[in-house]
Amino acid sequence: MPTNRRTFLQRAGAAAAAVVGGAPLLPSLLKSAPAPAGGPLVIASGNGLEAVKKAMEIIRQGNDALDGVIAGVNINESDPNDRSVGYGGLPNEDGVVELDSAVMHGPNHMAGAVASLRNIKNPSKVARLVMERTDHVLLVGEGALRFAKAHGFVEENLLTDEAREEWLKWKENMSREDAWLPAHADTTGADLIGEAFAPYMKYTGTIHCSAIDRNGNISCVTTTSGLAWKIAGRVGDSPIVGAGLYCDNEVGAAGSTGRGEANLISCNSVMIVEWMRGGKSPEEACLMACKRVVENNAQRRLQDERGRPTFNVSFYALNRKGEHGCASVWDPKPYAVHDGKEARLIPGAFLYKK
Repeated sequence: MPTNRRTFLQRAGAAAAAVVGGAPLLPSLLKSAPAPAGGPLVIASGNGLEAVKKAMEIIRQGNDALDGVIAGVNINESDPNDRSVGYGGLPNEDGVVELDSAVMHGPNHMAGAVASLRNIKNPSKVARLVMERTDHVLLVGEGALRFAKAHGFVEENLLTDEAREEWLKWKENMSREDAWLPAHADTTGADLIGEAFAPYMKYTGTIHCSAIDRNGNISCVTTTSGLAWKIAGRVGDSPIVGAGLYCDNEVGAAGSTGRGEANLISCNSVMIVEWMRGGKSPEEACLMACKRVVENNAQRRLQDERGRPTFNVSFYALNRKGEHGCASVWDPKPYAVHDGKEARLIPGAFLYKK
């Protein structure tokens, strides 16, 4: 007999975690795990060295990869000195910190996300609850906040004194260093070529983390406070499944950091996973994504005098064999890896060097 929606939700609600931040997924919700391959392994963006250590600690205890990656990025989300993620993140143009995050769980190919979430320090935990406790994938704004509060999260001011000071300096000197375009600008921004937006664009930052656990299962998370001084309500690629992150338990996982708009129009994380499915290594797939960003960057205001992007985007990937890689449009950016033996930073590949 077909399962109706009410029965499905009752079963899911009974099985899912009921505590703030989520508990490990119960066996009744899991598919049979594939044979272990390439694990345990954790990778993260360059700001995730402590995150991969924490994630590996959790995974070594026998927990799911999703438990590990979320615990890892919670370190950055809770760090007031991290200007790009969670508490202490740089605010939007109104001085309000808005957070985005998404999680994806390989065994069930399930995902959850939140965007433009205010006053909640750990958006990755809320994203997990969206996955486990709703019939949805993405909640935004006031709805995401109400959902978080319903599950016991407490509102708090995320704007630290240091972040406020940087915002005030920007307000005093913003000139053209904002996200608003002139009313009569060329549609491609040809009259805004080159470095006009460079000061505004440099304030980006995110953390991505992917892992394979001891059972060979794969999960990933991306979390961010987004582009500094953004227009209120702006959402980048981080909470968008297929753009800011993607995983397939039979193939691998991928995620991104950098200018979200450039990745949103290409949805490169899902492309990276599919390229790996076709036989490309993680590094090769990440380089292909970088080239795709460059090819799709047709706006002259976002190009230098040689037609290259004036911004950066980085991609991170691992596959089921335990191979991993990273690539950026600009410069060799390091990424964090824990292979079960040690955590270290490794330089990634790149297209252009400054």
